[in-house]
Amino acid sequence: MADCLSLASRHIKEQIIFSPDGRNFQVEYASKAVENAGTSVGIKCKDGIVLAVEKILTSKLHVKENYERSLTIDRHIGVVWSGLIPDGRHLVNRGRDEAQSYKSLYKDPITVPGLVDRLGYYVQNYTCYNSVRPFGINAIIGGKDASGFHLYMIEPSGTYWGYRAIAAGKGRQIAKSELEKLDFDDLDVETGLIEAAKIIHLAHEDNKDRDYETDLLVCDASGYFHKPSAEQLAKVYEALDNLSEGDSDDNEMEE
Repeated sequence: MADCLSLASRHIKEQIIFSPDGRNFQVEYASKAVENAGTSVGIKCKDGIVLAVEKILTSKLHVKENYERSLTIDRHIGVVWSGLIPDGRHLVNRGRDEAQSYKSLYKDPITVPGLVDRLGYYVQNYTCYNSVRPFGINAIIGGKDASGFHLYMIEPSGTYWGYRAIAAGKGRQIAKSELEKLDFDDLDVETGLIEAAKIIHLAHEDNKDRDYETDLLVCDASGYFHKPSAEQLAKVYEALDNLSEGDSDDNEMEE
């Protein structure tokens, strides 16, 4: 009996050992860290990429500018993530090293699929040794290269898939339901920014007792990622104000 308990404990603690039913518990625990984190969203529009992430503000004393959750790996590749902030920053730094190394060797910017493939292998390596732990993030990576716009998500296991749109984090189910309503063939970046911000607002219902901000990053026809312009943000704020007014009216009718 003691031997059975010892073996079960090893399945849980050691990620190089699979459980009898083929599970890697450490990877599953890493996924739990993602499921309880702020929501992140990626949308591939007809003319660009929109990335958005919900920043949960755990203290009113935080300096907001030091709390970036939407970053660039290279000028043409951006990333947001749900999960542990240090893990996300570590993966971004690794991605920047990979992009710089590729450019130094081949004299061309790294392709988006090429970078995601390298990062997927890197994340997967952290599931193979007891001296490290899996990444506690889902990283949504978008960008543009010679073959067009791309959107991927890397999971704690190192698995990655390409998407038209994807969401991760605590509000992922609400976000995915809203994303499925969009017409991606007709969706442009300007509208995509508004939709992404609205989706983060709706997904925040699962964390509505806590303050939050929305971080946005956009890649347009220029092929480079940047923060939305003042004009674009004005349209986003207007749409969110209208959405909030609609929520207030609905609550009054229910009362």
